Amino acid sequence: MITHQFFMNGVLTMAFFPSSQSIAISHKLPRSRAGAIQPTTTTTASKHTMIELTGRDRPGLMSEISALLAQMHCNVVAAELWTHNTRVACLLYLTDGCTGGPIEDPVKLVRIKESLSNVLKGHLDSKGARMDFVTTGITNSERRLHQMMYADRDYERDEDDLEWGMNEKITVNNCDEKGYSVVNVECQNRSKLFFDTLCTLTDMQYVVFHGTIYSDGQRAFQEYYIRHSDGCTLSSEAERRRVIKCLRAAIERRVSEGLRLELCTSDRVGLLSDVTRVFREHGLSVTRADVSTRGHSAINVFYVTDTLGKPVDSKVIEAVKREIGDKLLKVTEVLSCSSLPPPKEEQTRSRFSIGSLFGMPSLVLWNLGLMKSSS
Repeated sequence: MITHQFFMNGVLTMAFFPSSQSIAISHKLPRSRAGAIQPTTTTTASKHTMIELTGRDRPGLMSEISALLAQMHCNVVAAELWTHNTRVACLLYLTDGCTGGPIEDPVKLVRIKESLSNVLKGHLDSKGARMDFVTTGITNSERRLHQMMYADRDYERDEDDLEWGMNEKITVNNCDEKGYSVVNVECQNRSKLFFDTLCTLTDMQYVVFHGTIYSDGQRAFQEYYIRHSDGCTLSSEAERRRVIKCLRAAIERRVSEGLRLELCTSDRVGLLSDVTRVFREHGLSVTRADVSTRGHSAINVFYVTDTLGKPVDSKVIEAVKREIGDKLLKVTEVLSCSSLPPPKEEQTRSRFSIGSLFGMPSLVLWNLGLMKSSS
């Protein structure tokens, strides 16, 4: 049986096919609202001082940043950090350690910017190191991180290859009779995959008119019919190769392997500095982080490897837990995509999840300006 689900006002139409587990998506939005961006997780400047950082990643960088902020009596109330292809992007939400509000002293703000810029530049390579204060609210932090890493050109690689593992594939072709370029993506299924690919196409100034997403459980297949914002299809091989590289980067940024460390404890000024110092002293490198506070509690999630990007020795983790607190730190191993077994036919239906494929309601994707009018 085919089940249809519609959002009001023509925002989104989806058809679900349980037997084949495919989702067909078409967008037709009112002209007056097409592309409008409406806040979903906006943090106002009246509560925090917001900072954006991008630069070259290196072991211990998050420890250096948080230690510097602690020395300057700044409290990190929230932070998100992504790393990919030797690059790093980070959003920081700070309060003044003395007042509990945003940092308003202009002299202190200048010192923070100069000091963080120097830390980002490091001693070897300052390519792309950037530190900026954010004066307006961020609509969605994850989309902003995608934009920051895209602007930092993290999709560029030393080897000019479009081969991507044994089972991952991205192709871009033109459908001349319909006047569209067709993007096909085949990769490991995971949470928020659709969000990540659609964000990237939109931020590259492409309009998605129609899309189909299919999953057999562990694998995801996406097809998009797109045009450039000027109405043209992709006109050159160089442009097609760039789209492939950028989509590959968008998919890889959120992929986490190694160990997931979750810390739940009472919040205090300098907590992040102390925790990341322990990581650094034990040879752990933070590849992704999500730092938040709820009331007086700190809930911090870190994904870590050793300094060479390899799995962490169990003895090292035990030493870290003893120093931070056995009951405070929860350790979970994150399976590598390549280590997952091939999907079995009888497991397919039970593992398929529309929510996990989309990662968030499709209405929110429209609110973020990711869906355009086809009229």
